[in-house]
Amino acid sequence: MKIATFNINGVKARLPVLLDWLAESAPDVACLQEIKSTDETFPREQIEDLGYTLHTHGQKSFNGVAILSKLPLEDVTRGLPGDEADEQARYIEATVMGDRAVRVCCLYLPNGNPAPGPKYDYKLAWMERLRARVAEIMALEEPAVFCGDYNVIPNARDAARPDKWTADALYLPDTRTAFRRLMHGAGLTDALRVRDGNSGLYTFWDYQRGAWEKNDGIRIDHHLLTPQAADLLEDCRIESDLRAREKPSDHVPVWITLAA
Repeated sequence: MKIATFNINGVKARLPVLLDWLAESAPDVACLQEIKSTDETFPREQIEDLGYTLHTHGQKSFNGVAILSKLPLEDVTRGLPGDEADEQARYIEATVMGDRAVRVCCLYLPNGNPAPGPKYDYKLAWMERLRARVAEIMALEEPAVFCGDYNVIPNARDAARPDKWTADALYLPDTRTAFRRLMHGAGLTDALRVRDGNSGLYTFWDYQRGAWEKNDGIRIDHHLLTPQAADLLEDCRIESDLRAREKPSDHVPVWITLAA
């Protein structure tokens, strides 16, 4: 089972990029973030023509997540539990029915800037809600994947110039502490780091200041796996070549393969 995460940065603006990638890379499951589209206006037909069923949790002009799948999906749920007043579309879950059932949780974690401030408080509160949801799923002792744009740079090796990010919400000490608490407290596995511990592996390059050309990137798109999913992990790769294409997203896809 090949599961990919991709912050598309506007599904309508990047539809040609998305369709080409789906045809070429052919993930069984694609988790999209920042679709910036309502459920009603999401461009479904061209994606369905490639053999995908899809479920969205959209929001006009901002945020929004979606799960696309060639395999049957069951028990689709939208929204991260823990705050009924939260209207931001950042989370969707579904069970993918492959040779093994895998719970796939697609998330777009808040950016949090400027920090300190209300946006940063929301980010940390959202991460705590995510930790609670992870604990619920972990208790089931089943394969599950939490993938998406975490807006977290976990370590210095995950940034070309970590000193540039010291005052940013993506890299503040409280952010990294919350990320470690999420991972290690629950026993989650960072799929990429199981496969490759090197520096220089990035998933995001800003559009400004020639970041792509200078490889001035950061790694903020992650697959975190429950122990049962980690036991099934076969590979994890970053498709960085998409960043060089015409009208790209500022993120690139990251995919895993599971023996499922």
